[in-house]
Amino acid sequence: MSIFRDLMWFFKLERKSYLTGIFLLLVVALLNLLPPYIVGIIIDGIKNGELSFIKLLQWVLLILAIGILLYILRYFWRIMIFGASSRLGKLLRNRLFELFTKQSPSFYNQRRIGDLMAHSTNDIQAVESTAGEGVLTLIDSITMGSIVIITMASTISWKLTLIALLPMPVMAWLTNYYGTLIHDRFFKAQEAFSNLNDKVQENISGVRVIKAFGQEEAEKEEFRKQSIDTVKKNIAVAKVDSLFDPTITLIVGISFFLAIAFGSMYVIKEELTIGQLTTFTMYLGHLIWPMLAFGWLFNIVERGRASYDRIEALLNTSPDIIDRKDAIEEKPRGDILFDINSFNYPEKSNPTLNNIHFTLKRGQTLGIVGKTGSGKTTLLRLLLREFDLQDGDIKIGDYSIYDYKLYSLRSGIGYVPQDHFLFSATVAENIAFAKPNATLDEIISSAKVAAIHDDIMQFQDRYQTKVGERGVTLSGGQKQRISIARALLMEPEILILDDALSAVDAKTEEKILKALQHNRIGKTTIIATHRISAIQDADLIIVLDNGEIIEYGNHTELLALAGWYKDMYNRQQLESLVEQGGIFNE
Repeated sequence: MSIFRDLMWFFKLERKSYLTGIFLLLVVALLNLLPPYIVGIIIDGIKNGELSFIKLLQWVLLILAIGILLYILRYFWRIMIFGASSRLGKLLRNRLFELFTKQSPSFYNQRRIGDLMAHSTNDIQAVESTAGEGVLTLIDSITMGSIVIITMASTISWKLTLIALLPMPVMAWLTNYYGTLIHDRFFKAQEAFSNLNDKVQENISGVRVIKAFGQEEAEKEEFRKQSIDTVKKNIAVAKVDSLFDPTITLIVGISFFLAIAFGSMYVIKEELTIGQLTTFTMYLGHLIWPMLAFGWLFNIVERGRASYDRIEALLNTSPDIIDRKDAIEEKPRGDILFDINSFNYPEKSNPTLNNIHFTLKRGQTLGIVGKTGSGKTTLLRLLLREFDLQDGDIKIGDYSIYDYKLYSLRSGIGYVPQDHFLFSATVAENIAFAKPNATLDEIISSAKVAAIHDDIMQFQDRYQTKVGERGVTLSGGQKQRISIARALLMEPEILILDDALSAVDAKTEEKILKALQHNRIGKTTIIATHRISAIQDADLIIVLDNGEIIEYGNHTELLALAGWYKDMYNRQQLESLVEQGGIFNE
């Protein structure tokens, strides 16, 4: 029952709804006692020949009125209690979503998407059920059961009541034992569901790769195994769950047997009337629900306990990247100073970056080149504060990036990552993602700079074309250019293009770069790429190798060094000639 203690913060928040619902439940419990009492009076009246038609009609109308009143009260207590539990589900979902948006990449590197989705669906549903059906069964089983037992003992026969309740301790012990089993098995079942959920999400996202490598049958077999494992663990829960009703029904049956057997003896001895025995058995019938509810309560509570433990563990995960107490809210502006002594990812022991020291003047364009794995993207992610430095600093203007609020820092930077994620929305909505109130003219203007406008005009619905999940209906180059247009629409002080032109041809690349030069006068641009042609007009170019700057300067200066940069430039020039057929023409 500790789950109710853990949820006390919410019960206090919704105390008005819960107190109203509980009060109505108490009224319903008291009203439920009247029909059996009336039936007993009617039976004794018939036996003694004292019941007239008018009295019978009055009693029947009273029972009918009680039934109507019970219907109305039950309607309102359901709204109060179940309405509050629905708000708990909403609150937990909002907290989880807020948690997900605040976490750094390290958080997602350690967790699977399917598991996080299971926390947000099945686990919250189980906790919501505890705050609704759990509270109902707790209050109803205690109040209804207590009132019925007290009424039976005080108005009919305390001896018969005691005899009828003899099997109850056995039921209490068994339901408690079943509850412990449910908790352990349900926790494992939820973990199995998370694994299955993750497998489905992974296969749907990677369906093209699966088909390309002909792994459909292998993946189906793996899914079948995980599905069987999930079913087995849920069946293990169901096996314990299925014991509740038979156990309670058996014990209730024994109670009825004892009540009728001993009650009949009391009637023969004239210690009870037939009407009182009838009333007693009807009261005993009213005990069936509290007993069933008591067993059901353990089931609900243990499921909720297991799920709430999982949710609470997730909610207690503190974000790695947080604002300083005195962080400023203004957008970053000015020269960018990189003063990085070393940086390594949390899960790695070896440094990814070493001795990165240079200054990029405001309004300049920086080109970053180097082999795959040289640290280009890492450098950009540090500027965005996806990870924090332990040894060094990065400044924009007069302030360290750690002096800015995260929102202010990132809202001043337009970022086009390597993974060009598009939402399942229209082209216009995807471009206007960071500026939802943008006009169509502004969207078109950004699209033209990104050289995607002409392509969009060829679509059937133009800017209202739905791009499908993750932009599945578009080519790689189109997705890249829409991502660039999305970043440009922000008119950011700093624009970062992380290998954002890799999927476009040389002519389109040249067109985009010229448009950027014209569009971003006085603003800072950073381009990380493998293509020398994309950054040869940059004001400053750095060459990274194993996380260190090995060459530094502009295009002309780097060619004069006759190092890695010149070798790569000559190689790419040769590749370009081969593609154009220039060599063969010579």
